[in-house]
Amino acid sequence: MTTSTTTNVAQGDAHVGFQAGVVHGDINFYRIPPNPTPQEQFTYALKYLNARVRDQASELIEKAVAGGYATTNVQFYRLIALLSGRTLRQLAPEELDRLTAIYASLPHLDDRDEWAAGLRVIIRLLKPVRANETELVVKEIDALNQRQREAIYGHLEALLEGAIQDEMWQKAVALAESGRTADSRLERIWTFFHPTPAQPRTLPVRPAEIALRDRVRVGVGATVFSLAAAQLIMLVAAHGALDSILALLAGLVGLAGICVGGADRHYRGTRLRAKEAQIRPPRQWRREAPPGGFARKMDRLFDRYFGRYVPEGTDRAYWLAQTAGIRRNLRDEVVEIYRETHVGADRLAWLVRYLVSDVRRQWERDTLTAYRQRLRPSVRSRFLYFGGLVLVAGGTLWMFPAVVAASPLPGIGWLLLAAAAATPAARASFQIVAERRRVVDEQAERLAKEAARWAAYARWCHKLSNKPSDVQMAAWLECDRKVLVDQALQQYRLRPSQVIAHAFIEAPAPSCKKARYPQGPWRYSRYRLLLFLLTDDGVRQVDVDLDLETATSRITQRLNYRFDAVAAVRIDGIATQQQTFELTLVNGEPITVRVNDADIETLQPDEDATTIAEVSLDATGLSHTLHVLEGVAAEGKEWIKHRRRSADERLHNHDPERTQPKVDDARSAVHGNHRSIESRAQGPT
Repeated sequence: MTTSTTTNVAQGDAHVGFQAGVVHGDINFYRIPPNPTPQEQFTYALKYLNARVRDQASELIEKAVAGGYATTNVQFYRLIALLSGRTLRQLAPEELDRLTAIYASLPHLDDRDEWAAGLRVIIRLLKPVRANETELVVKEIDALNQRQREAIYGHLEALLEGAIQDEMWQKAVALAESGRTADSRLERIWTFFHPTPAQPRTLPVRPAEIALRDRVRVGVGATVFSLAAAQLIMLVAAHGALDSILALLAGLVGLAGICVGGADRHYRGTRLRAKEAQIRPPRQWRREAPPGGFARKMDRLFDRYFGRYVPEGTDRAYWLAQTAGIRRNLRDEVVEIYRETHVGADRLAWLVRYLVSDVRRQWERDTLTAYRQRLRPSVRSRFLYFGGLVLVAGGTLWMFPAVVAASPLPGIGWLLLAAAAATPAARASFQIVAERRRVVDEQAERLAKEAARWAAYARWCHKLSNKPSDVQMAAWLECDRKVLVDQALQQYRLRPSQVIAHAFIEAPAPSCKKARYPQGPWRYSRYRLLLFLLTDDGVRQVDVDLDLETATSRITQRLNYRFDAVAAVRIDGIATQQQTFELTLVNGEPITVRVNDADIETLQPDEDATTIAEVSLDATGLSHTLHVLEGVAAEGKEWIKHRRRSADERLHNHDPERTQPKVDDARSAVHGNHRSIESRAQGPT
């Protein structure tokens, strides 16, 4: 076999950042209570096992057994966790010791116990299966309940060799093919990476701001006008002309009409100018917000969605130009509301989408400027205002001769004083009335806006309520991995029984989304996978880009090399920081892939960075892959032979009866070494 020249398949990873991680902090799926009982430890062990966090699951099961909880159900999953994804030759010495201890601790297996049936099948799989026994063993597996059957097909396919391995692999792949799109994966999986949306808020209404000078003008003006009006009434009454008295009363009524109609006109005009200012394109755009800050992130969100939600039949440039003022106003509002709340911008994306879609909806319905019609002066206010002017002017002219005749100088003086007091008082009253009406109207608008946002929030939360669990995410990923392995086997024209072992390096792809449960492993929207198939002829390596959200994959590179071409394998970096896998071949550049990236900012109060990193790496199977590749790098093909001899010797040494000598085939050794287990499983004769 020729050795291909390798290249760095992940050179850019070190320079491409991840999107902010999402932690579903309201979910207690992996949060183990303080001082858990053995039953609780086993319950959480099953959660980790279903999430493919095998080492953590095995550790919790061992604690449950040590605490006295060792039913056949527990023993079944104890073996599953120990043997998951590995052959007997890949077990470390201490794990072989544990396997022997589990056998020694097995009770009499009652035929009426369904979990005892599962244990018998696992013990049966540890024996060599002849070609003519394959169909019988598969039937025994298929006769188990669904949970046991899925556990065996999902975790123990690597345990077998020969015809039974090929048969079980096809069963496992068939289940993976159907399972990778089960439970509406394509419609639901995106919700796992979506953060919990922040609750809607609205800006509080600015309280009425009435200037002191306006209060003084109204108070002083009303007092002076009242005094002047009283003097004019006495002068007109002293003159005794009825028409002059009626003219004075008409002037006062007209003044009241001016105040009522003028106040309404003034408010509508002021309100209209304020509304226009909110949509008017800015003459000069504000200075750009500091990079990396909350305001800059909101800028990007508004720019993105205004650029995406263009009304049908509208030119994009025209739409963006005409809505620049609205975009600025909405952005400033959201920044003002949430700036000090420490809410991430990604949790507000739903609100930005709603606000932009609402603007587009108003644009399409031609209601974006409906306020112009609503704030036009009414017929009533115009009638009162202009009618009042006519009455004041007519009344003044009509009674002027009587006032002058009664007392020329004082009469003219009181008229001028009344006019001088009424004018500023009326204008100041317009300001006061307009400010108070503004508060009432803005409060009504705020309530309507708040109700609409809460309705949008409820709709979005309902859409996210079908979020898949972490176990479902792990199951879909495992199905993808299994299908990818099968595709690689077909490309290389290999049978599963011809592969000594397969291993994955599972790393997040650049700029992917990521999310996790508290105390759980990170899940990524896109993965970079390195699949290693170890055969007697050497290593087949397949590099794959996997999009978990669309269940699609793309092979980026295929390499073939001998065992002795592997020069070194290592992981650089601390677990709580960025870690990089590096595989160095004798005649090629290092193959480097970033396998994790710490996200300290997302840690919950009860979480430890090291624990989260370990759980995440455990879920990727990295320790198993490193164990295999490090052995190959250290000893080449001899490592395979050495592991075979070592496993045979360990199994022989731990045989409680020691009735059979060691044989080359490890499965034969298991069969001979554990005849007593088989007899225990079958019960007394």
